Amino acid sequence: MQHPALDRLNAMLKRVSRSFYLTLRILPRSLRTPIGLAYLFARAADTIADTALIGSAERLTLLEQFRSLFQRYDATTLAVLRGALVGPQRIPAERELLSCLDECFVVFQACTPGDQARISRLLLTLTQGMVMDLTTFPAEHAGRVVALKTRQELDQYTYYVAGCVGEFWTDMHMAHRPALQGWSVEIMKQWGLRFGKGLQMTNILRDLAQDLRIGRCYLPLEELVPHGLSPEHLLEPSAITRVRPILHELLALTLDHYRWGWAYTLAIPRREVQMRLACAWPLLIGFRTLDLIARADNLLDPNVIVKVSRTAVYRILLSSSVLALSNRGLRDYASHLARRFSF
Repeated sequence: MQHPALDRLNAMLKRVSRSFYLTLRILPRSLRTPIGLAYLFARAADTIADTALIGSAERLTLLEQFRSLFQRYDATTLAVLRGALVGPQRIPAERELLSCLDECFVVFQACTPGDQARISRLLLTLTQGMVMDLTTFPAEHAGRVVALKTRQELDQYTYYVAGCVGEFWTDMHMAHRPALQGWSVEIMKQWGLRFGKGLQMTNILRDLAQDLRIGRCYLPLEELVPHGLSPEHLLEPSAITRVRPILHELLALTLDHYRWGWAYTLAIPRREVQMRLACAWPLLIGFRTLDLIARADNLLDPNVIVKVSRTAVYRILLSSSVLALSNRGLRDYASHLARRFSF
């Protein structure tokens, strides 16, 4: 019998992430609850970290309290969190999510010990990226822009916020799907890690102009300085000529991550159609987004919006049902998309 709190949480998932909800619905039933729950916890943590009406120092404290719940659950701590966060949250779906965290933890405690451990490990790692955001960058309206220092720091950040999700995804599927027992755990987790980093790098490049305007520059300072650039220079769209070589290098890095994402997808047994589709969809949409990024006139201009249309997304979802069954089809499609990049 389905846990009574699941109906509300499933409805919540649909409201806070339409695209992920589509992916979640095609997963095998045994994986939907733990992976969906992990997503809701991650989204709640992200909401805590991004609630601009609360100062950065207080957000950091609240985020650490949230993290502590995955080491030792405490209802009083959760009540304090809800009291501090629900009021300042202006987005209705996210306010509702914060309000129903107690139900999320009820469902969490009904999961198997193995799933609880995997979810906890993910949340404790993923939230380190949010801590990094709050401790590295200034407050959203401070009027300053701060950059990450090195490519290594950027790589660490993308691991925290997305690479660890690839590891979690691998662990969860191997625990629930007997057909994957022939996998090499370490190899597949490494490929999954690269998969996640690629998707996060896509987000970073796509959202570059918007992030700069809240004081966050993910382009490393060690790569800006040789081009005579400071983080503040990137607020001027006219700087794009000097920035473009850096963007091309990061696009090439992202594309390399994607190649490992394709290797990961091709390693999934064909009879695991649901998992293949769940991996193919973000790759196909991500490749389309990378193409738009590469062709964008000026990624430093906040008026330039890079977004795959909803029509294109639905077309990808429909056409990939057959494609996901064919290793050759996936390889050919990946090669076709990769050839479109001129850098």
